[in-house]
Formats: sequence, C-alpha cells, structure tokens
Amino acid sequence: MKNFFSLSNLEKEYGSIRDLSKKILSGDIRTLSRCITLSESSREDHQFFSRSVLEKVLPMTGKSLRIGISGPPGVGKSTFIETFGTFLVDKGKKIAVLAVDPSSSKSGGSILGDKTRMERLSQSDSAFIRPSPAGETLGGVSRHTREALLLCEASGYDTIIVETVGVGQSEATVSNMIDIFILLISPGGGDELQGIKRGIVELADLIIVNKADGLLRSEAENIAREYNSAVKLLRPKINKWNTRVVTCSALENKGIEEIWSITEEFFKKFDQESDLSAHRKEQFQKWLREEITQNLNKQIYSDKKINDLITIYEKKVLIGEVLPSAAAYEIVKNFLKK
Repeated sequence: MKNFFSLSNLEKEYGSIRDLSKKILSGDIRTLSRCITLSESSREDHQFFSRSVLEKVLPMTGKSLRIGISGPPGVGKSTFIETFGTFLVDKGKKIAVLAVDPSSSKSGGSILGDKTRMERLSQSDSAFIRPSPAGETLGGVSRHTREALLLCEASGYDTIIVETVGVGQSEATVSNMIDIFILLISPGGGDELQGIKRGIVELADLIIVNKADGLLRSEAENIAREYNSAVKLLRPKINKWNTRVVTCSALENKGIEEIWSITEEFFKKFDQESDLSAHRKEQFQKWLREEITQNLNKQIYSDKKINDLITIYEKKVLIGEVLPSAAAYEIVKNFLKK
C-alpha cells in the first residue's frame, strides 16, 4: 500500500507497525482494542495506520468460524450470546463478540451496553467483547466491523460472533462477512410470520425461538412448528441444507448444546460443499466493491464545488425542472471531469 500519510508521529504514539502486529498475533487484548479503535476513527491517518497493521497480520486470518446473529429488539440477543459464548468457552473455544450498538442519529452517541449485559462472559480470559457504535451505517455493520473481525482472527479467536442492531437492514451486509447466519425470534409477539421480513428469513441458516421457558414455552414450540413449515418452501443456501428451526431458553441454558451441534454440522457441510476458501475470496471481492462505492461517495460529498452544484440541482429537482436521475448524471459527470 502506498504511504499517503506520515506514520512517524503515529508510531511514536502507538508503537511501530511491526511491534503492534507482533502483539496482535500474540493475543494482546490492549493492542487489539487499540487497533480496532484506530480503525473506527474518522481520521484518515488513523484508518491508514490500522490498515497497515492489519495487512501485516492478514496471512493469519480466515481460520475462524464466523457467526452472524440478528433479531428484533427485546428478543434476548445479549442474554443468548452470553449463554452461548460461555458454553463455547467451557468447550475450550476463544470467543470474540462484535456487538454493534444503536447510535443516536442526533448526537451520534451510543448506548454501548452489551459489555455490561454480558458481564459473566466479559470476565472470561477466553472472551473478547467489543461494543461499537453503529453510526450512520444501516444495521451498524460497516468496513470497520470487517476489519475488527480480521484483527480478532489474527489474535487467535477461533469463533467470531457479529451481533447486529435489528432486523431487515443489515442482513445482506452481515451475510457477506460470516459463515452461518442465525436469526433469533421470541414468542408472544403476535403474528410472527408477518412480523419478520421475508428477506432475513431467507438468509437465515438457523432460526432460534428464544425465551422458550415458563408460560411462553408452549407458544414458542407452536411458533417453531410454523417456521418449520415455512422454511421448507425456501431454496437452501447449500445442497441438502434446509434452514433449521429450534427453541431455546438462554435464561435457563436450555437448547444451547443442540444449537452448537447444528452450527458445527452446517460449518462442516458448508466447507465441504462450498469450499470455505472460495467463500472468503468472494467476501473480499464484495468488500472491495463496497469500498469503491463508499470512497467515491465520500470524495463527491467532500468536494466544495460539487456540493455547490448539488445544491443548485436540488433546487431544480424540487421545482420539477430536472429529473433526479438527470441531475445525478450531470453531478457525477462534473465530478469525473475534475
């Protein structure tokens, strides 16, 4: 990568790229957190610096099981992840949880409550929990999540869990960075099949009806049966894999072992039939294309003359003088001339 920034000052502050990469590979949590923070920074020199470290450790990535978890607010994602993560830690796994918190659209502030909600898991030496603000990205998943995931892999975490903000916004983005997609739903929410968007159900490899305990247990089992019937109509992602539907109680630690067994089964089948290395290359290709779009978008809106032109065309569009598509074409054409 060509050096567009002077890194000497950053290396004085944070350490050399070589030393940081060595610490990442040794599993140093403080260095891992610092590099993720630099990756999430709005400063371009910080981003460049973190990417330089990531490129050094890139050969040691790509060996983990990547799990995406989504579901509507109140479904119990944090409780499930803590119970599931603790179960995996007890089995000798090293877990990294990238939990994206909703950000305020006005202040940009973030709740960042997952680390406190996963108190038991966060105390484990084999677990790393990283809450990150969603910012303006739909569903809270961005290139920073991808970079954090790779840094965690380089640090030796063999199971990465990416938790997203909600349902219907980020599932496509998440599916481009994980191996198995898990959708959590809960009983007692009315007409569940109507309430969950079809798109995310189609992407789900495993659907879990959580809170299957107490008075809700019977209802949870009924909803699971409904989903079992519905998912049979969906085209499988890989041969001979129909989306599984199970119930669990994260609060009472019930059904967790079955969920892990299904996850392992999927991962093995996926690796055998789809070639995991080819899958990861395809994910990088999609990431590249998204980066091109994001960088072009950033360049356009950071150009003062182009922004002035956008303002002019916005007025023309609002009075019906120019079509939005024609205005956009002229704006992009003027940008490319520069």
